[in-house]
Amino acid sequence: MFRLVVLTVSIFLLAGMSVACGQANSPGGRGEHSETLTASPGTSAPTGPVIAIEGMGFGSLGAVAPGTEITIVNNDEVEHSVTSRTEGLFDVHVDGKGRATLTAPTEPGEYAFYCLYHPAMLGTLTVR
Repeated sequence: MFRLVVLTVSIFLLAGMSVACGQANSPGGRGEHSETLTASPGTSAPTGPVIAIEGMGFGSLGAVAPGTEITIVNNDEVEHSVTSRTEGLFDVHVDGKGRATLTAPTEPGEYAFYCLYHPAMLGTLTVR
């Protein structure tokens, strides 16, 4: 039984490494503001706009259309939030190594945001 568990874990880890290595060199093709993401085994890479959190910072995101669903991918080990400076507009919390979604405001504009847990983490959401 122990050998079966070790073999299963080994295969799972090797499969994960293959996915990560294969995607790391793939061209993004989405322009200047694209994020390169590697999917964990069992999860798919987001197809739309992404706010990536890594190294205690927010990745850049190009302008999005009003009402666009944005995937937030937290690559850090700790919980973060994407909290609007405009009170009550949006406040999405993402566990360490987790994902969440945020719906962009319906009015065009520049929306400053920060991490509630780490106030030095700052970003801007541009809606056009």
